[in-house]
Amino acid sequence: MQQVIGIDLGGTAIKLGRFTEDGNCLQSLTVDTPQPATPEAVLSAIVDAITQIDPDNQTIAIGVGTPGPADAAGRVAKVAINLAGWHDVPLADWLEAKTNKPTILANDANCAGLGEAWLGAGRNFQNLILLTLGTGVGGAVILDGKLFVGHQGAAAELGLITLNPDGPMCNSGNQGSLEQYTCISAIRSRTGKEPAELGKLAQNGDPESLTFWQDYGKDLGIGLTSLIYVLTPQAVIIGGGISASFEFFYPAMQAEIEKRVLPTSRLGLQILLAELGNSAGMVGAAKLAWGIGDR
Repeated sequence: MQQVIGIDLGGTAIKLGRFTEDGNCLQSLTVDTPQPATPEAVLSAIVDAITQIDPDNQTIAIGVGTPGPADAAGRVAKVAINLAGWHDVPLADWLEAKTNKPTILANDANCAGLGEAWLGAGRNFQNLILLTLGTGVGGAVILDGKLFVGHQGAAAELGLITLNPDGPMCNSGNQGSLEQYTCISAIRSRTGKEPAELGKLAQNGDPESLTFWQDYGKDLGIGLTSLIYVLTPQAVIIGGGISASFEFFYPAMQAEIEKRVLPTSRLGLQILLAELGNSAGMVGAAKLAWGIGDR
């Protein structure tokens, strides 16, 4: 039975899973990301973890999700957020040299989108958008069942579209990006509270928190309007830590989309909560690996 390894590389943890072709995870493992997370230290940690999860060398390929853009060929981690000294790191080449297994990289949000499309909330759709709401706002676009990365590999930075041209500055250089209104730090600066706390308060019927989530849903709906007009997906999937409060911001988000998007552009559109949680990136990385393992 052929198997692959999916790896989700994060700033604090590295998650690995060994998967069959139908998506069954036979074994998973989480190890700490070395600190400082230099490319050499991370490579060493990944190689050690691979020998633990695949001691009998049964796997045929490796997929890796990295916290930042990869090149279009899936060979080089261009930049990795929260990892020290990562700039144009040829991680796929390095892992192939150490393991003798074909290896491919992708941005972690793209991997999460692939994971949801394969085994999660998007499994019944060929065209979908994933939006991950967390420390940043990431995204993934699946068109005709395939991950869309654009000609240089950097497509689908969905959180960086403009929501308000006069809004706060974004690290990207954009001003008033969707991320500046919907990420964790935006919620903190607007309310002085953490998203989880606001979720609990809303659960208990706190009027202020319920109003906040309505405003939040409205912003999200306005941002999604642009994306829906361009891509006309069958589904929009909402993931990331903030999605724990989906029930409180969904109605306002849905209402905004219905108000702003022509029916012809949203026919049959479903807005769904992501299903795979923290394992989405690892699952998507395994799906990537199956793409090269099959060649």
